[in-house]
This record gives sequence, C-alpha cells and structure tokens, in this order.
Amino acid sequence: MTERSEKNYLKGAAILAASVVIAKLVGALFKIPLYNLLGTDGTAHFNKTYQIYTLLLAISYSGIPAALSRLISAAGETGRERQIARYHSVALPAFAAVGAAVSALMFIFAPQLAEFMKDPQAQAGIRTLSPAVFLCCVVSVYEGYAQGHGDMLPTAIKQFLEVTCKLIFGMAVAVALINRGADSGTTAAGAITGSVIGLVISLPVLIAYKRRRERRISPRIGGGIAERGDKPALSVKSTLAAIFRVSVPITLGASFMSVLTLLDSRVVSLRLEASGLTHAEAISKFGIYSQCQTIFSFPPSLISAITVSVLPAISAAAAGKRSAEARGITESAMKLVCLAAMPAAVGITVLSGPIFRALYGVSAAAEDGARILAILGAASFFACAQLLTTVILQANGRERVPMATFIIGGAAQLALDYVLVGDRRIGIIGSPVGTLVCYALITVINLIVIKLKTPDPARVTRSAVKPLMISAVMGATAYSVYGLSRKLLGTTFGSGRTAEVFALAPAILVAVVIYAVLAVVAGAITREDLKYVPKGVRIADLLRLPPDKNR
Repeated sequence: MTERSEKNYLKGAAILAASVVIAKLVGALFKIPLYNLLGTDGTAHFNKTYQIYTLLLAISYSGIPAALSRLISAAGETGRERQIARYHSVALPAFAAVGAAVSALMFIFAPQLAEFMKDPQAQAGIRTLSPAVFLCCVVSVYEGYAQGHGDMLPTAIKQFLEVTCKLIFGMAVAVALINRGADSGTTAAGAITGSVIGLVISLPVLIAYKRRRERRISPRIGGGIAERGDKPALSVKSTLAAIFRVSVPITLGASFMSVLTLLDSRVVSLRLEASGLTHAEAISKFGIYSQCQTIFSFPPSLISAITVSVLPAISAAAAGKRSAEARGITESAMKLVCLAAMPAAVGITVLSGPIFRALYGVSAAAEDGARILAILGAASFFACAQLLTTVILQANGRERVPMATFIIGGAAQLALDYVLVGDRRIGIIGSPVGTLVCYALITVINLIVIKLKTPDPARVTRSAVKPLMISAVMGATAYSVYGLSRKLLGTTFGSGRTAEVFALAPAILVAVVIYAVLAVVAGAITREDLKYVPKGVRIADLLRLPPDKNR
C-alpha cells in the first residue's frame, strides 16, 4: 500500500470513527432517557416507525453515497475532473426527485404502513419522519461527492448535527408532550422531530462546505485540464446510467436488509401473539428487544467509519490495477475491525445483565433483556464483519454478491423467527438467535467469495486470531471484576440501578486496560498500525513496538 493512500484512508477512518463515537454518546443521552420515559410500549412505537423509515430510506438513499464514492474515486485516479463534476450535477436532481416521491408515499400511506407493522399508534411518527427521506437523498449526494475525494468530514458533520438535534429538539418535544399527558404514540412521534430538524440544518452546511472546497481547488483544476488530457465527460444519459448501474445493486442489498428488519418485526409480533401472548404483551416484549438493539447497534456504527473510508481507497487501487495495495488496505481494515469489534462483542455478551439493568433499571423486563443482549452481543461482531466484507465486494466491482448473501442470511433469520419465537418456552429470545445466524452466515459466504474471486485476496486469519484470544481473556476478567464489585458494593448500594452502575464501571475500566496491555504484549498492535495516529510514532517508541515484518 502506498503511504499516501494508507494515510488518507486511516485519516478518513479516524475522522469518522471520532464522529461516530461522539454521535453515539450524544445519541445515548437521547435514546436511553427517552426509552425510560416512553417505557416498553413507547419504545416499540418509536422503533417500528424507524423501521419503516429505514426501509424507505434504503430504497431511495442507500446506494447514493457508496456509488458516487466509488465512481468519483475511480475517475479521480485517472484524472477525469470533468466527469467528477458531471457525476454530481446529474446525481443531485435525479436523487432529489426519488427522495421527494418516496417522502410523499410515506406521508400518504402512513396508516397502511403502521397497520402492516401491527402498530397503529406508529402512524403519527411515520408522517413526522417522512420529509427526512427527501432530505437524506439530497444530503447523500454531497456526502458521496466528498467521500469520493477521500474527505470524510462532511459525513462527520452531518452525523454530528443530526444526532445533536435529536437530543436537543427531540427530547424537548417528547418531554413537553409527556407533561401534557400525550399517549406513547404521540410522544414517540414528537421525539422523532429532532431527526428532521438535524437534516434541515445539515443540508446548507454541506452545500457551503462543497462550494468552499471547490473554490480552494478551482485554480488547480481550471489551470490545466486540457493540458493534462482530461477526457470529455460522458453524456447526462450515460452518466446517469453509470450511477444507477453501481447504485442499484447496492440499494437492493441495503433494501433487502431493511425489508428483512421489517419482516422480522412483523413475524416476531405475529408469532409472539400466536404463542399465547396478548397484543399488549407482544408489544411490551418487542419494546424490550428494541431497547437491546440500541446497544447492539453501537459496534456496527463505529465500524461504519472504516467501511465508508475503505470503499474509495480500494476502488481507486482497483481502478489503477494495484492489487497489492488493495490487499494491504483490505487487511488493514480487517485488522481494525477485529481489534474494535471483538472486544465490544465479548464485553456486551459477558456483561449483558449488568449493562441492561444499569441503563434501563431493575425490573421484570431485565431478565429477558439480559438474555437478548447476550446473544446480540455475539451477533454484533458478525454485523460488523458483514459490513466490511460487503464493502470489500462492492469496491471490487461485485455489488451483486451481497444481494445473494443477504437473501440467504435473511431466509435463515425469518425461518428461525417463525419456529423459535412461536414456541412459548423460547419466545422473544428466538429473535436475537435468528439475527446472530443471519449475520454469521452472510459474513462466512462473503469471505469465501472474497477469497475465491478477489485478485490477491486478503489474509483473514492473521487479522482475527490475536484479537479473539485477547478478547476472551478480557471478557473473563471483566466478568470476574463485576462479580467481585457487586459483592463488595451490595451492602452499600443494595440491588437497584445505582448498584449496577457502580459495579459495572470498574469492570469496564479494568477490561479496557487489560485489553490494551495484552494487545501490545501479544503484538496485536504494531508500529505500523500507529503510524498515522496522532503522535503514533512517539507512542510506538514509548511502547517499544517493533515494525510489522509481514506488511
């Protein structure tokens, strides 16, 4: 891998990772108190609304940034500045029209969509969130344009503004509605307003950012396109065809996962009632599952920073026929994913009970919550691996492969939902089992295809073995420290949420320290890994890290 390519890739990943961490922390300040205010019923309304939104957003939005990122990075690699400008000018009105149409459908058919989800009270939230689809489609064009140039800052800005507005405006509206005695469905709809406001604010910021960037680089572009032999841009029709040729398979893949989530919710709700629960009891059980999904989604959100950054980097290397560089970037990304996702998955699994009780209180729901979260903890690693392997396939021009693997994994999940959730002895616990099997199956098949069909394929085992061993030791230590802390603090704090928080804190702190120390001692982190981290060389010198001879 060239130094410049790796530096740009790692810099982009670092920017997005930092923004995701900040966004998730701010999001936790919003969702966890909100879920406590709404209760399990309101949480179910809130999440079912977002599942409808996620599906329609995937249909209209998901392929845009990835397609533009790949096409623009490839055009930039070959010096086609005119074509880069054409990609943006064609994509903006096309996807704005798509977004406007989907937003209108979401608003008009809100009652039918809510009824499909077996939750009529989600109707108000669906209508409230409908303008966000149009806004996301427009914003995504600017995101994809920047990502294609290796610039991840606009995406980070959008994430930060959106989640901050959720916290400030969404929580304010929700609290005001609760104080006025609104029902849980109306309150959930009020909490959603922050998302729309965040996108409204993000759009002019991203437009201004692009214009400032173009003014900064315009002398370089305008001073010699003809001299450099830049080819004329493709026609509008050909450009649009190129964009859709790349974006449609990505969109279909992402849409399938959103459809799967939607079908999963419906099947789970139906099977819970078929097992003998009332509609109200089924909604409550689904609310517990939704609370756990907030924690489950944190590691994949963090890993998305790596996947967004790696797509244009691998695409550019592939366009330049530099297979060794593409392999190097892929292996670097795999290693980072394993180093981040494995300890997170193990930590969530072994501390599932304390985490759930600390966040949502000690209640009758806590037992189910702990069991669900333990399984989702393991699933979170495969969700992260699925994200990365999907992007690797897309960057290498194999966008259609994830479509097939999603179908296989989704079919397995729905089958398990139907069988397990409908069994009253298992109930809601069957749903996370289906999620685990789904993501694991997708990951394994993706890796097989990467191994067989990618030029100079990445070496997977060397990226996973050490993080897995270290994570296992870390998990055992964390569980032991929690148990000891709980016994020591039991007489002081009793058995409520406060006791869980104070017992959990030292367990997490010790786990982080143990993992960091073992990662250095075992050589899981090398001097090369720290090369482009701020003060990384100095840190490597302090830790006396040797260079990675295998890179």
